[in-house]
Amino acid sequence: MKRIYAFDFDGTLTTRDTLLEFIRYVCGTKLFLCGFLRHAHLLVLMKLGLYPNWKAKQCIFSYFFKGMDMGAFNSLCQQFAADNSQLLRPKGVQRLRQAESEGADVVIVSASIDNWVQPFFPQVKVLGTQVEVQDGHLTGRFLTNNCYGQEKVNRILALYPNRQEYELIAFGDSRGDKELLAFADEAHYRPFCDRN
Repeated sequence: MKRIYAFDFDGTLTTRDTLLEFIRYVCGTKLFLCGFLRHAHLLVLMKLGLYPNWKAKQCIFSYFFKGMDMGAFNSLCQQFAADNSQLLRPKGVQRLRQAESEGADVVIVSASIDNWVQPFFPQVKVLGTQVEVQDGHLTGRFLTNNCYGQEKVNRILALYPNRQEYELIAFGDSRGDKELLAFADEAHYRPFCDRN
C-alpha cells in the first residue's frame, strides 16, 4: 500500500512560528512590534475563540504586506529560508528525508504561507495557505482557506482522494493539527520537540 507522510511545518519541523519570524525578518523588530500592538485586540479575541483564526491572520498579513510586488515578496521568502535554516528541527528534517528515501510521498501541510515554506524544502509538495495577487501585487487577502484544522484534511483529500488506497502517517504539534492527526493511520504529536 502507498505511504504518504504529512508534516506540519510551524512547531513541528521548526522551533518557532515562521509567520512571526518572517514579519520580523522583513520589517524589523520595531515595525513588527508596532504592527502586533495595533492588532492586539484581534489576537486576544482570537485566543478567546471570539474571532476566527484565519481572519486575524489575514488582517496581520495584510497590514504588513498588502501592495507588495509579488516578485519582491518571493525573493524575500527565498532569502528568509536561506538565512534561517537554524529554525529547522534536525530530527524533523532527518525524519522527512528518511520518508523520502523510502520512496513515499511526502507533503508539508501548513497554515503558513506556502511562498516561504517551499524554499525550506524545494523538493517537497507544500500544501499551505496561498495569497491572492492582482496585477503582480499582494492584495493582503488569502486565495485559499487558511490551511488549519479541518482544512489540512481537506487538502490531503484533494491531492489524494482515494483514502482506502494509502496509509497516512502524520506529524503535528498543535490544535491546528488535531484533525489531521485524527485522520491519519499513524499519528505523531510533538515527536521532535524535546529532542530538537
